[in-house]
Amino acid sequence: MRKHTCIYTRTGDDGTTGLYSGARVRKNDLRIEAYGTVDELSSAIGVARAGLAHERIDAWLAWTQDALFDLGAELATPAGSKRAAPAVTDDDVTALERSIDAFEASLPALNQFIHPGGSPAGAALHAARTICRRAERRLLTLSERDDVDPIALRFLNRLSDAIFVWARAANAAAGVPERIWTKRSAPPE
Repeated sequence: MRKHTCIYTRTGDDGTTGLYSGARVRKNDLRIEAYGTVDELSSAIGVARAGLAHERIDAWLAWTQDALFDLGAELATPAGSKRAAPAVTDDDVTALERSIDAFEASLPALNQFIHPGGSPAGAALHAARTICRRAERRLLTLSERDDVDPIALRFLNRLSDAIFVWARAANAAAGVPERIWTKRSAPPE
């Protein structure tokens, strides 16, 4: 008989949470904000995957969610901790660059700004891209106080570019044209 694992621990009722090292910090600590936003990004990618019908993009998104889990574990482990955590690497940044290059080669050149949106999966990816940018800002803020591996910042910066390209590719695969930004004219009647 399988023993039931309780999801609630009550240890966070005082407004603190545990880091991977075992230390406890306030739930609004910069470190928690950073890896919480990384977790939010992974959830947004999960929403995009739920509406996606493109195997190659989905494979990249699955890989990305695994990488984001590793990044979250890395951020939940302060420098100097005795417990090692998985981390993103330069190879991960290079992989994203290869993906960007490959997908861009199959898309029309973009010489103008586009509005986020399109197909349900494309629109969800555009929303995920903005969360990725926020995660990058949170991580930068954390790096002003604590040691943060600069590879993590490069990874998030490149990931936001990759998500943008994947959103464009998802829209193209769905046959949904991109909406180009134009100078506003008079409002509609």
